[in-house]
Amino acid sequence: MTDEIVDRLNRFRAEAASRGLPAKEVEEWIRVALPAVYMAEGGDGPLVARVGGDPLLPHGAPEPSDPFVASVDLAALPPGATSLPLPADGHLLFFSGTDVHGKEGPVPDAVLYVPAGTPTMPSPLEHSRREPYRPRELRTVWHQSSAQMPESFALDRWGDFPEDEQFELADELCGAWEDVGGYRPSWTLQIGGHPVSPQNDPLHYARDSEEAGPSGQSGTAHGEGADWALLATWRCGDDVTELDSGVAHWVIRHRDLAARRFDRVHRYVEMA
Repeated sequence: MTDEIVDRLNRFRAEAASRGLPAKEVEEWIRVALPAVYMAEGGDGPLVARVGGDPLLPHGAPEPSDPFVASVDLAALPPGATSLPLPADGHLLFFSGTDVHGKEGPVPDAVLYVPAGTPTMPSPLEHSRREPYRPRELRTVWHQSSAQMPESFALDRWGDFPEDEQFELADELCGAWEDVGGYRPSWTLQIGGHPVSPQNDPLHYARDSEEAGPSGQSGTAHGEGADWALLATWRCGDDVTELDSGVAHWVIRHRDLAARRFDRVHRYVEMA
């Protein structure tokens, strides 16, 4: 944990105390926060990710069924900047259309891992339902603790039916957190951390989808369901004019990520 993060947590504790928020819930808010990496355009740093254009696919790789979104150079991410068991190098390629919500369950070709040293070539996806997204380079990268959305915190903390006062407390904790957050440039791509969604938590979508499946597995965010993790979020912005404040999320179980089972990724597209 960096000095900057420790300082922010201490300032959050002080701000929450000044508002009279319960210390127990303040510490729980901190406990469930996760490290995340954020990427944006601009800056003179190394190339960390590319958004849009044509993907660099391995020779002979089947064409993904959705448009190419981004390629992330895993070796360029700050070491230990997420809690995800990501490969140390190579590239992660993300694909998504713009249909809101989209397919329930795994999307086998929504994420492709290309190991370092794999021969690749530019591969226009001529079968895609739209023109390629606008090409951009992401060179600004920073990492910091990522808090849950207030509603997600309340549901995971107090069950499926929190009291109004508990939702209000989660909102107050979020307000104190944001007040000590400092300046962040507008980001385009997030790796790890907690999702920020204009509608519902994609981790809850994935967990609920699994619980409703044939296996009938049960779980909560503090139990088996906690294995679900946000792999990435793309803020579509002006690249997708048909979505108002659109975002695409890719979520995966920790164990599937550790096993490089990217064919088990779930993907969700939402708008405000």
